[in-house]
Amino acid sequence: MKAEEHLNVCEEQVYKRVFNETSKTIFNYIYYKFGNEEKANDAVQEAFVKLWENCSKVVPEKAKSYLYTVANNLYLNVIKAEKVRLKYADSTLKTTNETPEFIMEENQFKEKLDYALNSLPENQRTTFLLNRIDGKKYAEIAEMESVSVKAIEKRMHLALKSLREQIDGI
Repeated sequence: MKAEEHLNVCEEQVYKRVFNETSKTIFNYIYYKFGNEEKANDAVQEAFVKLWENCSKVVPEKAKSYLYTVANNLYLNVIKAEKVRLKYADSTLKTTNETPEFIMEENQFKEKLDYALNSLPENQRTTFLLNRIDGKKYAEIAEMESVSVKAIEKRMHLALKSLREQIDGI
């Protein structure tokens, strides 16, 4: 038997490695679904708590999948009780030499983009943001969502088509 076969998620170094390798992508995945950083942090934290509570039942190779499933289930439980709206906040104050007209046009475009993204179905919005913002490949998104790559391709096509229809100049 290999030494790795004896490794268990209950071992601190294995748990830390799983956390370090997956927490950021799980956070982004859930954040794009929730549209709320605090709720996404809570879901990720709770997913890791559940992993620790069930560490003897989860092999290290399946920990990532387990965490995505738990985090997604937490998300689904929350949206049963409330409607999800994706929020974007400009976290930094800009000081630019742009003309007022440029700033106004930029703000109008951001509003159109926000509206268009918010009007997408949740699965299309999540797929679009994971691909375009996080740079995830379709295969990675398919694994996260537990669907085929073809389904992700279709979601992306529909998201892009909808965005093009709603926003001039894309």
